[in-house]
Amino acid sequence: MILAVLVLSSLLIWLDNTILTTAFETLADPVRGLGASPAQLQWATGSYTLVFATLMFTSGALGDRFGHRNVLATGMTVFAGASMWAAYAGDADQLIAARAAMGMGSALIMPAQMAILMWTFSGPARATAIGISSATAGVGVAAGPLLAGVLLGHFWWGSIFLVNIPIAVLSLIGIAILVPNFRSPTPRPLDLAGLLLSISGLAFLAYGLIHAGQVASWNSVSVWGTIAVGVVLLAGFVLVELRRRHPSFDPRLLAQRLFGLGNLALGLLMLAMTAASFYSAFYLQGARGFSPLQAGLAFAPSALGTIVGAPLGVRLARRWTLRVVTATALTTAGLAMGCNMLFGLHTPLIFNEIAFTIQGLSIGMVIGPVTGGLMSALPLERAGAGSAVINTARQAGSLFGIAVGGTIMSITYRHAIEGSLHEYAGPVQDQARVSAEQARHTATAIHQPALAHAADDAFIHAMHVSAVWAMLIALFGAVLLATALRPTRKPTAVPPRCERLPDMAAGGQ
Repeated sequence: MILAVLVLSSLLIWLDNTILTTAFETLADPVRGLGASPAQLQWATGSYTLVFATLMFTSGALGDRFGHRNVLATGMTVFAGASMWAAYAGDADQLIAARAAMGMGSALIMPAQMAILMWTFSGPARATAIGISSATAGVGVAAGPLLAGVLLGHFWWGSIFLVNIPIAVLSLIGIAILVPNFRSPTPRPLDLAGLLLSISGLAFLAYGLIHAGQVASWNSVSVWGTIAVGVVLLAGFVLVELRRRHPSFDPRLLAQRLFGLGNLALGLLMLAMTAASFYSAFYLQGARGFSPLQAGLAFAPSALGTIVGAPLGVRLARRWTLRVVTATALTTAGLAMGCNMLFGLHTPLIFNEIAFTIQGLSIGMVIGPVTGGLMSALPLERAGAGSAVINTARQAGSLFGIAVGGTIMSITYRHAIEGSLHEYAGPVQDQARVSAEQARHTATAIHQPALAHAADDAFIHAMHVSAVWAMLIALFGAVLLATALRPTRKPTAVPPRCERLPDMAAGGQ
């Protein structure tokens, strides 16, 4: 019964991670949604991921101090309240703030959920419980787009957030009735300095990357200066953590070849995967004109492939090696992402579905087995610190995937459509430059279908460029993963020294 409550809590987070992607096109629409710009949509996802990534390792210390059940219940309450706020947000900025609050709730839920699971189960039952809990990720990833499609087809966009409320209420009832309030006998100190440095550093870095898409240039001081400040703050965060006796985020673990390069490869995979999901949502609903439900169904093979790929990767790694299976799978995922450079406005959907299926299957074969391999490489007493590093690396990869992927899309789209805007008035040009969604809406308003066609062509070009970058990033991750999992060579035994024997030819017998 406790496991059922924990699975329900985990399902809520994974549903929310994917349900918003299907709503991007609706939120960008000035009539049906909020008229959100690409930068605002990037922050709607980025603010959630930023807070999630940076608060997660601190919330583990809160659970040690105040009890993991209390932290889990607090996180669920915060998540439910923030979901209500997001559903009734009056503009894109309010939505961004509400999504940041949802990220805070998720950051409290995830470590507490895992800690309660570890306290509740032991021996073989613990491994089974972890497997069941991990499977909810695939279920959430698969169900999110389909659920969003159904809701957006019958209700307004806020319904995708209201669906969180009944799940959260049911979880809170189960937490109150069933879950004991486990807490560590030796609580860890709170790392406030590390928290402030990490969240501000990632925020500055993400803001600089997203702002580059708004100004359509990497040369502005407001872009590279902000990125430089973020890098300096993150360097300060590493120095602070190195000096702590019990750091919440232990950078020393990253000095190990397997753990460091393995986490970097996972982060790059999440970056490429999130960037590909960002432009795929606009491609299916905006450029191809699919309904939210049709888009959700189109994404289903990718999600189902991820569910099948995780256990398949584990089984294949037992037959061959983790290095051969996961590095090959990550290479295949990168090539599948690159297939988007071949797709256009009239590509038969079957080719998209084949690419989505291969991509999802390959990603599933990487994330689960590699995460398990990285955790197995650590001693048990460092499992908590290692888990914090892995989860932070994955969430940071997702954050930068939205920032970098969206910015490449925005800059390329603006350059591509610029040559088609000379015959239109200034306000029309300004709206068309914002995004393809704004250009299509403006074209309808002024009865200029040629502008909509130009926006579609510019978007497809931008998607092709973004697909190349996503592919290269994933392939680089595959190289790093192959390097990380390279077996350590054992020193060759030195043969005993041979003394020179007497020269038998000189008369010895």
